Amino acid sequence: MSKGKVVVLGSNGHLGHAALIAFRDAGWDFTGFGRTNRKPVAGAGFIAGDANDPVALKAAVADADVVVNGLHLPYDKWGNGAAEAQLQAVLDAMGTSGKTLMFPGTIYNYRAADRTVSPATTQSAEKARGDIRIRLEAMIRKAAEAGAIKGIVIRAGDFFGPGNRGEWYEAAILMAEAQGTLYHLGDLPLRHSWAYLPDLGRAFVAVAEQRASLAPFENFHFAGHWISHATIMDAVNESLGGNYRVRPFPWWMVKAMGVVNPVMRALYEMRYLWRNEMELVDPRLDALLGPNFITPIETAIDATVSELVSARKAA
Repeated sequence: MSKGKVVVLGSNGHLGHAALIAFRDAGWDFTGFGRTNRKPVAGAGFIAGDANDPVALKAAVADADVVVNGLHLPYDKWGNGAAEAQLQAVLDAMGTSGKTLMFPGTIYNYRAADRTVSPATTQSAEKARGDIRIRLEAMIRKAAEAGAIKGIVIRAGDFFGPGNRGEWYEAAILMAEAQGTLYHLGDLPLRHSWAYLPDLGRAFVAVAEQRASLAPFENFHFAGHWISHATIMDAVNESLGGNYRVRPFPWWMVKAMGVVNPVMRALYEMRYLWRNEMELVDPRLDALLGPNFITPIETAIDATVSELVSARKAA
């Protein structure tokens, strides 16, 4: 018996794809939404449509109990109200239905000095992208507290996992793997918050299944893996079965490229996230998920690295 109906908006994206798989595996009636079904999930329904089309959005969420907003604008296209307009379109499509909207939060909402970041930590952004993310969550809170929807934010660290492209493992850590070099994004002793996407997808499911007992608006922090860059290098080396050279990531190159490339410029602006330890904590979510919920880091990294290297060899 189905546990409910979920529609994942942006089901081709990193979080959207992981969430769709997790809801399927948990026995939900599940449907993806996007322009094209370029990352199909076995057994999933799919609705082709443009998130800029209010009619398509409204039709997509019409029969859903839960809507996962995996929509994501290109990194350099968040400004000038574009991100807010995209979310408002989703809220308008949901109307006053009382449906549950689940939204992936970021650590951008906090400052470098916020070493331990819990749901009780005051949100005060370091950069403009953080201000945008704060406004988006405020929009969800306002709609939820007005009774139009139920809003759930699940905040997580940087994504990684097998089958994903354009994220930090492919684009940075393993970008010179063929030449025998691995890159660490921050100083080796520093720790960083990471979210293994299969785990994060299952966390969305676990929270969705408790939605009836939750407040109109909830802000959860998914702890994921809080590990040092040295630990990552060791685990990647182990997965590759070799003694790879370990080098600092050439952030100077990103800065130089940012002169003409707005995406690189935006990435370099957020470098403070790699130069400071900012740990996501939430005992309440930890208790909801239960013990041993997180995939061991060595297993998660091995799955990510093995799939990426195999895909490169097959290309």
